[in-house]
Amino acid sequence: MSVHFEERSGVVPCKTPWGSWYQTMEEVFIEVEVPHGTSGKEIKCNLGSKHIELYVKGKEVIKGKLFGTTVSDEGTWTLEDKSLIRIILMKTNREAGNCWASLLEGEYAADAWVQDQMQRKLTLERFQRENPGFDFSGAEISGNFAGGGPDFSSLQK
Repeated sequence: MSVHFEERSGVVPCKTPWGSWYQTMEEVFIEVEVPHGTSGKEIKCNLGSKHIELYVKGKEVIKGKLFGTTVSDEGTWTLEDKSLIRIILMKTNREAGNCWASLLEGEYAADAWVQDQMQRKLTLERFQRENPGFDFSGAEISGNFAGGGPDFSSLQK
């Protein structure tokens, strides 16, 4: 469901010196631009539940404590077209209110506008899951979306 929603509604990327990162309710995606012709042997990537390390050609690109926790054995990385490393991390907390403010603690933070857009996006994704018959991919929301938006679970259906 989330991939389908994401394809229709787009992503909200947070730009960084090495590329960008973005998130859904379930996953965090990291895209690292590397020199064309980079081989998999030149990449060292360690993905833990709370830490990440990425080295390309012996140079540190990303290293530190993740903003949130992930399922370490479900993290993957791929090298695409010998020029883009794509890392996918599975969040342990998959609620709409779990919107990471930065990729690492104290590093690669989303600015206020990007953070606002990320929170809106995760709230719409939550609405889509709760109401599968409706298409929220082009919807606009305003008001209470921080923390996952309003809670309608107590309303009668």
